[in-house]
Amino acid sequence: MGALQDKLVDSLYGLGWAGVKKLPELAAVALGRRIADFAWKRRGKSVLRLESNLARVVPDAGPERLRELSQAGMRSYMRYWMESFRLPTMDPKRFITDVEFKDEHLLREALDSGRGVIVALPHLANWDLAGAWAIGHMNAPFTTVAERLKPETLYDRFVAYRESLGMEVLPHSGGAAFGTLARRLRSGGMVCLVADRDLSASGVEVDFFGATARMPAGPALLAQQTGAVLLPATLHYGETPKLYGRIHPEVKVPEAGTRTEKTTLMTQAVADVFASGIAEHPEDWHMLQRLWLDDLEERP
Repeated sequence: MGALQDKLVDSLYGLGWAGVKKLPELAAVALGRRIADFAWKRRGKSVLRLESNLARVVPDAGPERLRELSQAGMRSYMRYWMESFRLPTMDPKRFITDVEFKDEHLLREALDSGRGVIVALPHLANWDLAGAWAIGHMNAPFTTVAERLKPETLYDRFVAYRESLGMEVLPHSGGAAFGTLARRLRSGGMVCLVADRDLSASGVEVDFFGATARMPAGPALLAQQTGAVLLPATLHYGETPKLYGRIHPEVKVPEAGTRTEKTTLMTQAVADVFASGIAEHPEDWHMLQRLWLDDLEERP
C-alpha cells in the first residue's frame, strides 16, 4: 500500500508540474485559490495545525480572526505551489521585475567581501522565487539543502526543478552536506538555508513567540567555521505577482563563549529576525506542522 501511495503522490505532483505551467497566469492563480479554499473548508490536520501556529503568532486574535488568517495562509501556501510549478517556464526577466528586496545592498556588500554568504530564511512566501531573484539580479548562484522526500522520485523532481533555476541542491541526509556547504563558503560562494524548523536532537532551542522551539544550528556553525557572513532574510507577498523581501543586518559571531554558547546566541538572533517578519505577515508563513516543543509533547 505504501508503494502505491508513493506512486500516487508522485503522479499528482507530476501532473501539477506538467499541467499548471501551461495554464495562463490568471487561471493558475484562480485554480490555486479554489484548491486552497477547498482544503481550508475541510478543516483537516494541516489547516488546524496552521491555525494553532498562527494563534501563537497573533495571540490576541479571536476565533474569527484566526479562521481568516488560516484561510489567507492556505491561499498563500497554494500560491507558492502554483508559482513553483510555473517558475521553470517563466521569463527570467520577471525574477527581477516581480521581486523587490529592501536593503539588498547588505547582500551585495557581503558577496563583494569574498567571505562567503549564508542567507537564512523562514518558510515565508516563495523562497524559490527569491532564490531565482538572487541568481538573476545579483548574479549569485548558490547552494542549498533539500530534505529527502518520499517517494524518491518526488525528491528527484524537486532537485531537478531547483537545479533548472540555477541552484545547487544537496540532500539533507547522509552527513556530507555540511562539509560541502563549508567548502562553497570558503571559496566565497553563497549558501541559502530555510532555517525555522529543526526537530532533530541537534536543533537549537530558542524562544519563539514566547515559547520554546528548535531551529537548525547549521547557519551559525557554518558562520563560525568559515568566517562567512550570516544574513537573515524575510519575505512576504504583495498583489500577484509581486514578492517582497528584506535582507537583515549580519548576525555576527560573538567574541566570547564556547561554540555551543555562540551557536545558541546566533540562532536566537536569527529566530528574533524571523519572528519580526512572521509577525508582520503571518498569513505568508507556511508552517503547517508542529514546531513548538509544547505541541510536540501533546502528540500521543
